[in-house]
Amino acid sequence: MEKIKVGILGYGNIGRGVECAIKQNPDMELAAVFTRRDPDQVEILTPEVPVYHVDELEKGVDIDILILCGGSATDLPAQTPMYAAMYNCIDSFDNHSRIPEHFDAVDKAAKKGGHVTTISTGWDPGLFSLNRAVATAVLPKGENYTFWGKGVSQGHSDAIRRIKGVVDARQYTVPIQDALDAVRSGKNPTLTTREKHRRECFVVAAEGADLERIKEEIVTMPAYFADYDTTVTFISEEELARDHSALPHGGFVIRSGKTGWDEENTAIYEFKLDLDSNPEFTSSAIVAYARATVRMAREGQTGCKTIFDIPVSYALAMTPEEMRKTLL
Repeated sequence: MEKIKVGILGYGNIGRGVECAIKQNPDMELAAVFTRRDPDQVEILTPEVPVYHVDELEKGVDIDILILCGGSATDLPAQTPMYAAMYNCIDSFDNHSRIPEHFDAVDKAAKKGGHVTTISTGWDPGLFSLNRAVATAVLPKGENYTFWGKGVSQGHSDAIRRIKGVVDARQYTVPIQDALDAVRSGKNPTLTTREKHRRECFVVAAEGADLERIKEEIVTMPAYFADYDTTVTFISEEELARDHSALPHGGFVIRSGKTGWDEENTAIYEFKLDLDSNPEFTSSAIVAYARATVRMAREGQTGCKTIFDIPVSYALAMTPEEMRKTLL
């Protein structure tokens, strides 16, 4: 079978993770990497694969799908609609509140270009979304709960680094154990944001920086830390490199539901992830659904898709016979 030719746009943590995931999928091959940097300064892992400047994409390149590995704040809102008109694409846009408008923009562009683009793929949004949907379908009487961590939030860490006087930072999202226990017991508690998670910040400050000001800016930052119990610990660059260089993450989707004629029985549906590397796992999910995106395009479909629109069989590198024999 002819391999799926993949292009990667952006070679940061997600881009490198996608490259690693492609290596594990024999039906796929990395065709090219595209970057906004000087291509001569970008060293990738796969031998003989070319690195091009992003401008080459506008000239047209021979790929089956373009995996967009930029950030959700400014990169993907612009890039995904732009390239959806030119190629089959997939992204990991993770700003939950803006997904509807992102979908509309991408859907319009993809249909105009006659391509398929899948958005918001990863583990949340992505696999967590799918599990919330399945659990809700199976247990219509119940409540959904999502807990993240313990793990490094790359977006929150970046928000801290943007504060004047901060050299580097890592922020850990930590679920509150009492809240987890209450949900797992079937009590269906009503939980505030503060009651579900706390935030731990490890910050390297510039020499002479005002530590009290930095701490105050962190703990009062709207949408990031103000609604949480937040601790701030100042450490050295050496400590950060030694103790906080990894990017672990994970979390839980839990639905506490009721079954029976009088809803007398409790059913707990739980999906858990425990990840040594958040970006590598996210990339693995993206690559699986890149396969699905190409399959939909080859069927003649167009427009924007989410994980809700895609049969899981499309993401698997298996025949239907193999799936029934080994997975059903």
